[in-house]
Amino acid sequence: MSKPIFTGAAVALVTPMHSDGSVNFEKLDELIEFQISGGTDAIVACGTTGEASTLSHEEHLNVIRHTVEKVNGRIPVIAGTGSNSTETAIYLSVEAEKAGADALLLVTPYYNKATQKGLVEHFVKTADSVKIPVILYNVPSRTGCNIQPKTVKEIHERAKNVVAIKEASGDISQVAMLASIMDEDFAIYSGNDDQIVPLLALGGLGVISVLSNVAPRQTHDIVASYLDGDVKKSCKLQLEAIDLIKSLFCEVNPIPVKTALNIMGMNAGPLRLPLTEMEEANVSRLKKSLADYGLQVAEGAVIKFNDLSKD
Repeated sequence: MSKPIFTGAAVALVTPMHSDGSVNFEKLDELIEFQISGGTDAIVACGTTGEASTLSHEEHLNVIRHTVEKVNGRIPVIAGTGSNSTETAIYLSVEAEKAGADALLLVTPYYNKATQKGLVEHFVKTADSVKIPVILYNVPSRTGCNIQPKTVKEIHERAKNVVAIKEASGDISQVAMLASIMDEDFAIYSGNDDQIVPLLALGGLGVISVLSNVAPRQTHDIVASYLDGDVKKSCKLQLEAIDLIKSLFCEVNPIPVKTALNIMGMNAGPLRLPLTEMEEANVSRLKKSLADYGLQVAEGAVIKFNDLSKD
């Protein structure tokens, strides 16, 4: 069996921003160090949580380059380079490979909702443009498009560097079917923080996580405990995190997780429109969930994004 890109918990890292909305690279350095010191097993730059859809191509690639340079080989860096345009996905993928990314994360084309045949051609053509490993990202709730298990198998057979999938369909039966038809060299990662243990039980190797932004050690431990054979501890840790996970998705991601980092005093900064600040009731819910989980709630932490006047 070939070595997987990573085993454990990878963080789908936020992209921190200054109060004017520009990328805050100094804060990005701090968040990367927080993740590595917390035991995160890999970093995903410019995924959904990193607001890739509102970054320019130049910003997108600069974040990937900066992340690769800062991580400096300590853990794998996975670059989000998916697009609903195959040409754009190829461009971003080739440039991310040049930047030194260890692997790519390719989301299903959104909005134009390709057929299964179209998905095969899109992913194979994009994967063929690079030599580094590729992780498919199946998240139909955001893209309106679901990669069927047989489609994943065909993509993998035609493009051997497609070696994994981030499964966020929420359909455990579909994941079970996928696991039953794929070979042992193909890795399945949970794309839902509330389904880490169920995916591991089906042979998954870990999670690409939003929760890890605020709780890297705890998320790592959910996976590590399971893979070490302590299923009871892993289940306990998973269930302890459920309330916080629900709060982190009470509004569309990454609104709550960026708010959570600000509540914790880590000043991840504002979001870019059309994402905007949380409703006050949800902020209160999030603060309580963070505190109940044992995470810091900084005194006087700025919560309203439009009040951010300094970094």
